[in-house]
Amino acid sequence: MPQIYDLRLGDAVFAPYGADLACRAAALAPQRVLELAAGTGIVTTRLVAALPSAEIVATDLNPPMVDYAAAKVPGPRWEVADAQELRYADASFDLVVCQFGVMFLPDRVDAFRGVLRVLRAGGSFLFNAWDALDTHVVEAAVIDAMAELFPQDPPDFLRRVPHGYADVDRIRDDIEAAGLEVAELERVELTGHAPTAAALAEGYCLGTPLRFELAERGEPADVVAPLTAALTKRFGEGPVEVAMSAHVVRARRPTP
Repeated sequence: MPQIYDLRLGDAVFAPYGADLACRAAALAPQRVLELAAGTGIVTTRLVAALPSAEIVATDLNPPMVDYAAAKVPGPRWEVADAQELRYADASFDLVVCQFGVMFLPDRVDAFRGVLRVLRAGGSFLFNAWDALDTHVVEAAVIDAMAELFPQDPPDFLRRVPHGYADVDRIRDDIEAAGLEVAELERVELTGHAPTAAALAEGYCLGTPLRFELAERGEPADVVAPLTAALTKRFGEGPVEVAMSAHVVRARRPTP
C-alpha cells in the first residue's frame, strides 16, 4: 500500500501541497521540527531540502509507512507515533507540520492541545486539509464512479474523511479551543499531474483507505479496470491534470 500510494498518487495529489508547506516552513526558520502523519515522506523530502540545518523528527502511526519512508528519505529521525497522543517533551519543537492528516484525528481539539504542549512559545503548527469534494476534480470523479459501480452501497471514504474537514469556521474554532492562535488560514488552489487515468485508479483503489471499503464489497484489484475506464472517459487517454483546493493553516502557540 505505501509504495502504490507513493508512486501513483504522490506527484499527482500530494507533492504540490508538500512543496507549498515546505516553502512556508522554510520562511519560519525553525531549528527543531516534528512532522506528524508523514506517510511516505512526500513532505519530509522537501523539508529536508528546505531546512538543511534543522533537526527533523518524522512520524506516522502506520509502521509500514515509516519503514518505507525511512528507506526513501534518510536524514530525519523516523518514529512510529500517534498524533493523538504525543509523547515528546513540553516545548521541544519550533514547528509541527502535518500534511493532510488532521482529517483523520478522532479528537482534533485534544490532538491540537498536544501540539500546543510540544511547541515552544511562539512556535507554529503548519497543516493543510482538503477543501470540499467538488473542488478536487479527480476525487469527485472517483466518488461519481463509485456511485455507478456500487449503486446500492457506494464507498464514501473520500467524501467522509479526506474532504470531511473543509469548514474553515470549524477549523478555526478547533484551533482556538485548543489554545492556539490562528496566524494564517488560506485557501490554496494547485494542480498536480498524473501520467494516466489508470495510474490514478490504481492509486485510489489499492493505495488509500478506500481499499478497505472496496474489500468489504469484493476484491479491490477488480475495481481498478472499471474505475480506469470511468476516469479515462472523464479525463481522456493521456496525462491528467489534477485541479484541487485545500485550506493551508498556520497556528501559533501564544507567547507569554
